[in-house]
Amino acid sequence: MSFSFYLPTKIFFGEGVLNKHGALLKDMGRRALVITGRHSAVTSGAMADFTHLARQLDISLVTYNRVPANPTLAIVAEAVALARSEGVEFIVGIGGGSPLDTAKAVALLVPNAAPATELYQASLPQPPLPLVAIPTTAGTGSEVTQHAVFTLPEQQLKKGFSDDRCFPRVALVDPRYTASLPLEVTIDTALDALTHAIEGYLSKLSTPLSDTLALAAIRLFAARREELVDSNLSPEARADLLYTSTLGGIVIAQTRTTLLHTLGYPLTFSHGLPHGRANGLLLAAYLEFIQPAAPAKVAAVLAALGMAAIKEVQVLIRQLLPAPEKYPAAELQRMADLVAGASSLTWTARPASREDLVWILRQSLG
Repeated sequence: MSFSFYLPTKIFFGEGVLNKHGALLKDMGRRALVITGRHSAVTSGAMADFTHLARQLDISLVTYNRVPANPTLAIVAEAVALARSEGVEFIVGIGGGSPLDTAKAVALLVPNAAPATELYQASLPQPPLPLVAIPTTAGTGSEVTQHAVFTLPEQQLKKGFSDDRCFPRVALVDPRYTASLPLEVTIDTALDALTHAIEGYLSKLSTPLSDTLALAAIRLFAARREELVDSNLSPEARADLLYTSTLGGIVIAQTRTTLLHTLGYPLTFSHGLPHGRANGLLLAAYLEFIQPAAPAKVAAVLAALGMAAIKEVQVLIRQLLPAPEKYPAAELQRMADLVAGASSLTWTARPASREDLVWILRQSLG
């Protein structure tokens, strides 16, 4: 057996972690930029808790709270300009995946001369500013990954960016901050976490350790799936879903995501489907496609879910999500063409042609 595993993020998980462990932030600087979306940081209570902590530590705050659900590099550029003009010493991301991803790019770009528009191409030799991640949704696991995803309107898709220096230095993960999430968002983000674990487990880049964590995450989701279906989530269930999300993030920090995530991006960009919902709609067909190449692993996924067949996955998705829109054949082909050359297809367990991608879309949406 031989494998590597890299996770430089210090994780604190549990209720009240800001109060219990927040003092370590005083070593990062005296002035911070807080990057958030428009609502969740406030409604969750995370912003109030962090503001109180900053006062206790005599840390001054600047806030950028304009991050939308699918941020562009123009949003990153605005936040970078604010950080530079205010002379901040570290970055704090509070929110779902979009604010956390934006915070990663900002932390990396502020000390470097490159504009945000060249994030994917530029040489960025200077180390990033220290980054703290405080998630308020249970889906992306961005608090423990080096990955970020941005919408690129000129390419009509979303695209991932990865740099090992973008791992947050500290993740403060408190299940209380997910209590205010609407059920619809809770389901969408839970499916994102589930697909992280499943894709990581089925990835060619998986390792024995990432497989252990992936199966643990899938089992955690399975233990709470009936509460999701019944729309009756206890605080303990929300804690388990957030733990699922963090585990899924740790998994994809090692394995990246595969064909499923990539194929879901056009559904988000072109048709406005929430990211996790797009993944969920494609999940059963993805498993069916992968099964011939990795039958034992697909069987292990089903067993971890407490299911005997892939059709049970589709039944669960139909219970959780609204019926998908029907798309004409030309649109399915267009979406497949957009992602046909994506790098994620190289570590997907089974090679996928354009026709294969169209088949997955048709099975899921046609």
